[in-house]
Amino acid sequence: MNLDGFSMRPLTIELANLLIGGRVDKITQQNKANFTITIRNFGQSHLLRISVAPQNPSMHIIKKSPENLPEPPTFCMVLRKNLEGGRIADIRQFELDRIIFIDIDTIGAGGKIQTLTLAVELIGKYSNIILISEGKIIDALKKIGTNSSRVRTVLPNQIYQMPPAQNKLDIFSCEVAEIVEKIKSEENLRLDKSIMNFCQGFGPQTVKETIFSAGLPYDIKISELDSADFASLKNSLIEIKTSAENPTPCIVEDNGKILAISAVKLNYFSQGQVKIFETISEMLEVADEMLGSYTPPDKEKFSKLVHNELKRATNKISVLENELDAAENADDWRIKADNLLTYRYNFKDHADEIISVKNIYSENGEEIQIQLDRKLTIADNVQTFYKKYDKLKRSTAHIIEQIQKCRAEISYLESVEHSLTTALTLVDIDEIRAELTSGGYLKAEKKKTASSKKPEPFKFNAPDGTEILIGKNNAQNDRLTFKIAAPDDIWLHTKEITGSHVIIRCGGVEPSAETLLFAAKLAAKFSKAAGSSKVPVDYTHCKFVKKPSGAKPGFVIFTNQKTLYVDDDINN
Repeated sequence: MNLDGFSMRPLTIELANLLIGGRVDKITQQNKANFTITIRNFGQSHLLRISVAPQNPSMHIIKKSPENLPEPPTFCMVLRKNLEGGRIADIRQFELDRIIFIDIDTIGAGGKIQTLTLAVELIGKYSNIILISEGKIIDALKKIGTNSSRVRTVLPNQIYQMPPAQNKLDIFSCEVAEIVEKIKSEENLRLDKSIMNFCQGFGPQTVKETIFSAGLPYDIKISELDSADFASLKNSLIEIKTSAENPTPCIVEDNGKILAISAVKLNYFSQGQVKIFETISEMLEVADEMLGSYTPPDKEKFSKLVHNELKRATNKISVLENELDAAENADDWRIKADNLLTYRYNFKDHADEIISVKNIYSENGEEIQIQLDRKLTIADNVQTFYKKYDKLKRSTAHIIEQIQKCRAEISYLESVEHSLTTALTLVDIDEIRAELTSGGYLKAEKKKTASSKKPEPFKFNAPDGTEILIGKNNAQNDRLTFKIAAPDDIWLHTKEITGSHVIIRCGGVEPSAETLLFAAKLAAKFSKAAGSSKVPVDYTHCKFVKKPSGAKPGFVIFTNQKTLYVDDDINN
C-alpha cells in the first residue's frame, strides 16, 4: 500500500516547502528498511522518515522520534559522515516517477561547498536509497550487481543511472488534449489500461477516480466511446490535475483495513469510510500505524526460529510416541521368546521362517505365530527376542522422560512465540534474544554497546484505580512475579494456556471482585486464548508462586489457587 507517482508530486512539494533551507542535524536507522533524518528549519526540528520496506515504501514527516538501532549499520554511518551538518538545497521528483531527489549542500575538501544528492527510489520491492556525488554513486542501501540485474546495476563508484524510462506523458507538463488523443489511438484497449499506458505516475486508484469522475464504465473499450465521452474524460483529467495542485489527502478504510491512500480525495469507492487529512505526511503516518509498518529488528528472524523449533519439537514428539508404543509392546517379544524356548526341540535350525505353536500363556490354547530369522539357530532366535524385550523395556522410562522434556520445550517455545507477538521495542527484542541465547537456540554475540534500560511491563488501571502489571515476555514474567510483586499481591495466569503473568498490586488489601474480574480478562487477552469465551484463569497470592530450580524462564508452580472463567471482551 503506497502512493503512486501522481500523488508523490504534491508530497514532494509539501516536503520542499517545509524542509528546504533546513540543516541536517542527525541521521538514525530503525531497522534494515527505515531511516529518520532530523532536519532543523525555522527554529523547529522535523523528523523525515524514509522507508524502503517493499510492502509500504514511503517518505514523510513523523511527529514522534522512533526507537533506533543501538549500533548504526555501515550505510547509516556513510550518510552521517557525508550529510550531517549539510543544508537542504532542493527536494524534487523525477518527472512523475516514484523517485524523489534530496539535494544537500555540504562542506567538501578545501572548504568548498559541494552538493550531494540522496536518491530515494520508492518503487515497491526495488525500493532503494542511493547517495550520489556529481553523478557517481558513493554508496547505496541495497547494492545491485550484474548477478541481480542485467538492466541496471547500483554499486559504489558507478555512474548513477535512472530506472528504465516508461515513455509516458506527464499531465503537468503537457496538454490534456494530447493525452486524450493518445488514448483515442488505442481502440482495442480498455479505458483503464489505456490511461495507465499513457499517463505517467497514474496508479490504479488515480485511474479509477479519473474514470469515475468522467461517469464512464471502468472496463469500457476505447472503441465504444463517443465524442461526448472523450469530452467528459478530458474534463475529468483536468479536474484530477487541479485536485493534485490543491491536495485533499485521504485514506479509505473498511473496519480498520486500508483500501486505498491518495493525495486527492477518492470518490469511486462504494464501501468504506473516507478519512481526510490536512497534510500528506499526516495521512502516511496514520497509514503506517494502521498497517503496523514498524517491526523491531530481528523480530521476524526470531519468530521464524521459534516456529521452526516448535515444528521440530512437535515432530520429535510424534517419533517418540511411536517408539513408546513399540516399547509398551515389549512383552510381545518376551512371550515369543518364552514360547520358542518351550517348543524349540520341535523345530530344526534354519528350516522355517514362520512357526505356529500353542501359546503357553493362553488359557484357551490359542496359537501364536512366530517370525524367525532363518540365518540364526532356534536358540539364537530366542536370545534375539529376549534382547529386544530387554532393550525396549529399558527404553520405556527414557522415552517417557524425553516426551515430558519435549512437551515442556513446546510449552516454553509457545510462551516465547506469544512474547514475540507483544514485542514492540528494541529492548523487548533484546530480552527475548538473551532468553533464546541462554536457552541455546541462538549463538552468543559480542556487542559493542548494550542497553542497560529494562523494558517496562504493560500497565493498566482497574475501574477502582488499582494498578495491574502484565509481563511482555518470559524474562519479564519472572522479574515481575519474583522481583517486582509483593508477597500479598495477586498473581493471575490462564490455566494450562500460554500467556503473560498478570499482577494486581493490592498493597496488602484484597482486591474487589470487579478488579479481580478485570485482571482475569486482561490475563485472557494477553494469552493464546485471546478472543475466546469461558477462558479459565487461575489466581493466587504471589507468595504461593514458586520457580523450580533449573526451570526455564517463565515457568512456575503455584498452590492455593482459585479459577475464574472469563470472556476476552476488553476493548483494545
